[in-house]
Amino acid sequence: MAESLSTFSESWYRVANLRLGLRPHVQVHRQFFRGRRWYVVQDPFNNQFFRLQPAAYEFVARLRPHKTVEQVWAECLERDPENAPGQEDIIRLLSQLYFANLLQYDLPGDSRKLFERYKQRRQREVQSWFLNIMFARFPLLDPDEFLNRWNPFVGKLISKTGALVWLFVVGWALKLVVDHFPALREQSQGILAPGNLFLLYLGLILTKAVHEFGHAFFCKRFGGEVHVMGIMLLIFTPIPYMDATSAWAFRNRWHRILVGAAGMIVEIFLAALATFVWARTGPGAMHSLAYNMMFIASVSTVLFNANPLLRFDGYYILSDLLDIPNLHARASGHLRHLAERYLFGWRKSESPAETRREATWLTIFGVLSGLYRVVVFTGILLFVADRFLLAGIIMAILCTISWVLVPILRFVRYLATSPRLARTRPRAVAVTLGLVGSVVLLLSIIPFPHRFRAPGILRAQQFAYVVNTASGIIEEVFTLSGERVSVGDPLLRLRNPELDLLIEEAIAQQAETSALYRRALREETADLKPIEERIDAIARQLARLREEQANLVVVARQPGIWVAQELDDYVGSWVERGTAIGQIVDPAGFEFVSTVDQTDASLLFETGQLSGSNVRLYGQADLVLPVVDQRIIPADRQMLPSVALGWLGGGEVAVDVRDESGLRSAEPFFEVRSVVGDGDEGLSLLHGRTGKIRFQLPPKPLLEQWLRRLRQLIQRRYQM
Repeated sequence: MAESLSTFSESWYRVANLRLGLRPHVQVHRQFFRGRRWYVVQDPFNNQFFRLQPAAYEFVARLRPHKTVEQVWAECLERDPENAPGQEDIIRLLSQLYFANLLQYDLPGDSRKLFERYKQRRQREVQSWFLNIMFARFPLLDPDEFLNRWNPFVGKLISKTGALVWLFVVGWALKLVVDHFPALREQSQGILAPGNLFLLYLGLILTKAVHEFGHAFFCKRFGGEVHVMGIMLLIFTPIPYMDATSAWAFRNRWHRILVGAAGMIVEIFLAALATFVWARTGPGAMHSLAYNMMFIASVSTVLFNANPLLRFDGYYILSDLLDIPNLHARASGHLRHLAERYLFGWRKSESPAETRREATWLTIFGVLSGLYRVVVFTGILLFVADRFLLAGIIMAILCTISWVLVPILRFVRYLATSPRLARTRPRAVAVTLGLVGSVVLLLSIIPFPHRFRAPGILRAQQFAYVVNTASGIIEEVFTLSGERVSVGDPLLRLRNPELDLLIEEAIAQQAETSALYRRALREETADLKPIEERIDAIARQLARLREEQANLVVVARQPGIWVAQELDDYVGSWVERGTAIGQIVDPAGFEFVSTVDQTDASLLFETGQLSGSNVRLYGQADLVLPVVDQRIIPADRQMLPSVALGWLGGGEVAVDVRDESGLRSAEPFFEVRSVVGDGDEGLSLLHGRTGKIRFQLPPKPLLEQWLRRLRQLIQRRYQM
């Protein structure tokens, strides 16, 4: 796939007569990727690695201080003229080895140049440290002696037997998670509560310490070395880290994969042990700490460590699984090759991909990883700014410099000075200006559809709840949901055995009291007034009970469509008096009541009369309801139209945690009522269904829309 560069170079005279070789301390390891042999050049002093193809290594291995570069290249051409590296390849290779201090010169002043290059490398490291301040590292000590002391014991655990134990423990823990899932979900609501932050951070430290020691011990198990241990500021949060990059020199790729996955392996095992503790303990510090460790192990593994789009464990695992070394750098190089070849017209551009399949992987990874990094780091900036506004602003400035300004300056310098574009520079500049102009035109001038969505609930404009006035067991349903009813039509019948007994008891008391009354009449001396009062009281009680018995048959109080979709499932269930059993809906008109936050509501007020809006309901993917008319309630509210719209009801609107009803929203909103359906009776069964409305606004350029959203975000989150 790779296209060979030109055999000759205009800059060859600069290196042709140099006499140099690899420094004596350099180590070389042989590896295989996709069945092809590669060589890894390692500097054990600073733990830097360079992967070379056989042709490049053949040249480097022949370098000697008593031979010139010209002579060594001639030997390579004589030995293998088809695969020998070209002069451009050699210049680039020597440049990389030179700046890494891996070359030994037979020149006076080489020691001085060595220190100059070391100083330059340290300056680049310091610059990189500031540009990546969110992940700054501070090396502290060498853990190699500690690891050597414990490796004989821990190394025995890294075996097939250890893998079986791991599978058993993790499988058992997963069963406990499934069995206790409701409790786990409930406890997750307080994970960021102020009272839990200390235990959350303590769990993070313990989990990440075990994670890093996992990398270190697996690396030692397969013959690697770990000489650096320190603290990394992960978004200003101190956590431990270890440098196990010596695993890159392993010949067996499965050993490299295991070292990359080791942190997650031991982290998941620790989470499994924490699951046992959590399931076997009651509320308390130990119970909460165990839960936090479970949470951290799962969330960090999914979002960061196992994710191959960020340069964490998952990235190196994917690189070895695909047999593509230096995946990130080669993906960037391949994208640059595509731009140089197909946009800038440099036909001699070389792709780092060896096959079409590899080129496809590099293209996909390069695009996805770039987009994902933007999303993740934007989220991180917002997370930090929410808690430390000044730190967030500083980080945003640094990120703008490192991710926007620096790449732009480098690209401009590349366009202006790169020898690769010597013959196609006018085209490269013209294409770049054309693309930039097209993007500016696309974003700032051409209007695009402008819309936003808001949650809401569909309901009839006229409806009434049907409430039972007597408690009882649902015995029979007379009217099915969706049928039209008139006033007085029976809907369902309840049965109350206790009420039946009370009626029988009242009838017996009435008969007994009547007998007493008749005997008193015969005796003529008894006082009849108390007996008469008791007869009246029993009669009133019996009348009330019979009325309550009659109310066990629930009837329609108004005409409309009877809506009680799940009523059949409750036959045989007890319902208390005053329960809303269903609703009678007037199909003449329906409206979608939506909650629009204050920032979006301003767009509606500015636009005035809207047109083209439509509603989609959850669970009704094929149903689109056009909006006939809309009305904005001109006052902010905080009570939701339905609990189903708030967090407690499974909706997306944040609610006040102090409100047990789940109806009070955390922030004020505006209510928009949109008439839909135009008298469609089929909507009666969808009464009370939640969904989203899409408000269609006048078209605007994308840049104007995005800037407005950005201002709204800053105003809402930071009151600026």
